[in-house]
Amino acid sequence: MHITIATAAASLAAFFLSPTAASPLPAPDLAPRQDYGDNVPGAATFYGGNVQGGTCSFSGYVLPPGIRGTALSSANWESAANCGACVNVRGPNGETIKAMIVDQCPSCAKNQLDLFQRAFTQLADESAGRVGIDWEFVPCGVPGPIKLKNKEGTSRYWFSMQVLNSNFAIKKLQVSTNGGKTWKKTKRAQYNYFERSSGFGTDVVDVKVTSISGKSIVVRNVKVGGSSAQEAHANF
Repeated sequence: MHITIATAAASLAAFFLSPTAASPLPAPDLAPRQDYGDNVPGAATFYGGNVQGGTCSFSGYVLPPGIRGTALSSANWESAANCGACVNVRGPNGETIKAMIVDQCPSCAKNQLDLFQRAFTQLADESAGRVGIDWEFVPCGVPGPIKLKNKEGTSRYWFSMQVLNSNFAIKKLQVSTNGGKTWKKTKRAQYNYFERSSGFGTDVVDVKVTSISGKSIVVRNVKVGGSSAQEAHANF
């Protein structure tokens, strides 16, 4: 469970000042980050699907062969940290599919997946509408390298970059302007771009991408320009 310092301070104040301080405070209804391989009992519904306009901002992206699409409950959203991650989903009759998280489902319950319609019908009849499932995070199995994509408007004065095709969820993206001697942080936006509002003051940078697996990939001489993209040499 992720609790901010401000939230913790407010909770402590409420505890000591409240006349009913002996009663434990209710915990926020947030789902913890699941580890790869952890089985998650949940539910699946379906919708028409939205790769291009989904909350993960995968504009122009085409799902890899054999991978379906899904939206993830807001309770599991983790501030877009699960964008691009893949899940193995087992339906009520034992059928399984692999799906990539490309969108958010605000109306979904905790641990619920809102699958693309075609994905849902591989697990159950469409008339069911909603079924019980088990799912787990798994490597996507994309054979090619990761890809870095600049958001439109990116420049030396404003930095915004996205990672595509990763086999594991992305943990952080760092930038170096001195050949890798030092690395500067970026902040992940809710729409799945790593940003620095003041930019990095240069048109070419080195980028270090670290996945949830703990491994990092460094991409040298990446151009900082609106809507440009560059492939790395490897994947996780």
